[in-house]
Amino acid sequence: MRHCRTRLFHAVCAALCAGLSVAPAAAQEPARPAAPPADAAQDTGATTLETVSVLGSRRVQRSSDTASMSPVDVLPMTDAAEEGAQFDLAQTLQYTVPSFTSTRQTGADGADLVDGAALRGLGSDQTLVLVNGKRHHTVALVNIYGARNRGNTGTDLNAFPLLAIDRVEVLRDGAAAQYGSDAIAGVMNIVLKRRKGCEAIAGYGEYGEGDGENWIASAYCGAQLATGGMLAITGEWLDRGRSDRSEPPGSPRIIGDSKVENRTVYLNGDSPLGEAAELYFTAGLQDRDASSAAFAREGLGSEDIPSRNSAAMYPDGFVPFIDGDVQDRYGIVGLRGDAGPWRWDVSHTYGYNELRYTINRTLNASLANLDLLNGGAGVSQASFDAGGFSFEQNTSNLDVSRYFDGVLHGFNLAFGLERREERYRIRAGEPGSYLDYDGPDGGNPGSQGFPGFQPSDATDRKRDSWAGYVDVEVDFNDRFMMGMAARYEDYSDFGQTLDGKLSFGFRATDAVMLRGSLSTGFRAPSLQQKYFSSTITDFISGEPVDVVIASNDSALARAVGLPNLTEETSQSATLGLTWTPSDAFSLTLDAYRIDIDDRIVLSGEFDTSDPTIGPILEQMGVGLARFFFNSVDTKTQGADLTATYGFEWAGAQWNAFLGANYSKTEVTRVHTPPALAGREDVLLSERDRLFVENGAPRSKAVLGLDYVRGPWQANVKGVYFGEQTLGTFSGTAAGVPNQHYASKASADVSLTYAFSEDTKFTVGGANVFDQYPTRQNPDETDNGHVFESVQFGLNGAAWYVRLWHRF
Repeated sequence: MRHCRTRLFHAVCAALCAGLSVAPAAAQEPARPAAPPADAAQDTGATTLETVSVLGSRRVQRSSDTASMSPVDVLPMTDAAEEGAQFDLAQTLQYTVPSFTSTRQTGADGADLVDGAALRGLGSDQTLVLVNGKRHHTVALVNIYGARNRGNTGTDLNAFPLLAIDRVEVLRDGAAAQYGSDAIAGVMNIVLKRRKGCEAIAGYGEYGEGDGENWIASAYCGAQLATGGMLAITGEWLDRGRSDRSEPPGSPRIIGDSKVENRTVYLNGDSPLGEAAELYFTAGLQDRDASSAAFAREGLGSEDIPSRNSAAMYPDGFVPFIDGDVQDRYGIVGLRGDAGPWRWDVSHTYGYNELRYTINRTLNASLANLDLLNGGAGVSQASFDAGGFSFEQNTSNLDVSRYFDGVLHGFNLAFGLERREERYRIRAGEPGSYLDYDGPDGGNPGSQGFPGFQPSDATDRKRDSWAGYVDVEVDFNDRFMMGMAARYEDYSDFGQTLDGKLSFGFRATDAVMLRGSLSTGFRAPSLQQKYFSSTITDFISGEPVDVVIASNDSALARAVGLPNLTEETSQSATLGLTWTPSDAFSLTLDAYRIDIDDRIVLSGEFDTSDPTIGPILEQMGVGLARFFFNSVDTKTQGADLTATYGFEWAGAQWNAFLGANYSKTEVTRVHTPPALAGREDVLLSERDRLFVENGAPRSKAVLGLDYVRGPWQANVKGVYFGEQTLGTFSGTAAGVPNQHYASKASADVSLTYAFSEDTKFTVGGANVFDQYPTRQNPDETDNGHVFESVQFGLNGAAWYVRLWHRF
């Protein structure tokens, strides 16, 4: 069992016990009438004057983001869906939230098909995503080759249609004691619409280079049920074309956006069951066809024949396509209501994500060479089923809360239970996708571009966990408030963890509030990290050997002496203030520090020349091996600033926004298993360390200005991306400098004309000054291009049009 790590937790436990002893004494006091749920149905013409935040607090009352004890950004999605330059959620947040990072990858295999997303420069699996307050599942993919968030899983934010979303709440604070695993960097809550009326959008965009065409068509309709509840339905079709920035023009490489087609349907609604309870439900389904370009194989006169190509099939060379069939399913069903002064909520959440690979425009070079040796033309099949993987999650929750009006100036008690089951599977590909047919010194085995999963990689693993939490919030007077939370979790595969959080808010004046928090947290190792296995057959000294990413429970991992994966643990501190001198202006400033111990990373490559484990690899017939393990401790320090100001001038309404983030992550320690002592340079090379420390720019700022006058609306937004440093293949030890990307700024503009209250048309551009990252040596980058997929991407300027209509 993981012991209680800090005095903080003892303090939280003592405070909770004291709170629980106080609460029953006030049971006779009348409860304050509960506010409607945050996602309650709204009339079509209603104007929302107050933001309702449910994230970071289990209190059943309204509060604004400037009155919260924790920093919460509340982002309405109406303008983004109706007028925005970005057509998906991940990119919308990338150009809106300074602490958020999502950069489309290229040349990173499966990571090209699913956009990763993260907060505060940490990993994509260290941010918890909720939908309507319920845990959302992660993807089946674990990023491996070339991705900025290498070794991480995460949540696919692009599984949600923009038009279905009412708002996104971003809690920039550690919250594992409140919400459980993954909430180390923060929590995102996607609140879906549930209001009457119908609307639709159609949009088109493309890059300034004339490629990467984007099409979107989406419709939403909400209707009141005969029972008095609501049913909202959203459908979306999104088609993103391939872009290419390879150099020189006409190069056999393809560098840019992958090709994606999404077909998505979401339902969201509720129905009353008598006067004291209601049924609520959410269901989402997305099918995605995606295609990523692998590295090119050269043609006649090159060393790629017969090792990676066949003169009979692709004499001029070819680019294999890694085509993915992604299926994402999500559902919530629950009952909630009141039992006297107590509010209760019982729910079950289901999540499923699957990725199946088909490798097209390819060949198995060993099969083609065997055909040639046998007197044939030298061909193989050109398409292979390479297998795939899936992740399934079932979560059941019981949540109970009550507000006691007569305790001090207000006391909220919440507690609950959670049961979660998870399952991860890898399916092997067809034999031709991985087999060697002609032996040593011939063609390489498997499908070029992405070899299929072998039967030895196939797996079917499960785990379950139980959790219980208690959450208390106390208003001691009209100026000082405090929150305390504790959570216990028990996982079937690694054991137990116990975490706590203390938070406070002090209203120094009517306009200024000081706030802060201390918390411990954890992230359970994902099943994807524990059991992912990939095997590629290669030839070393003329002998076939396996190159593997070995699962944590494999015989190879045991022989090397790697311990079982256990949870990452964290200690977080946040201190900040909010300043709201008027209804027109607000400012928040929050500094933070996050220390993570036993962070899980993917190791570097160990080969047969390694003095420590080389003999083990040779004995097992393994040429190169990599592993997931709890390798490093990190320290992240930073600050977030937000400011908004609305005013009227020259007959128009103006709204200005400034958001900025600075975040610096450092590796403070490398944990080395005894068997690998002295091999820290392989375990975490400089290149791998920079993946951890510089997965995102250290600074980012967004400055926006909205102008509204009559039927016209204009928006100008500047986005600053700080510098970024990544490693090279050769490394500084070989005299090759790291990749340094200078800070750059991007600008977006849009102009909207409203033909009526129900119809408007928008034209605009993103990155209108056509900025690109700093050029690099293509021989040293992961994708073999003159720069990586960093900062704002590598495609340049883009232009778009949108039409919105309400029925």
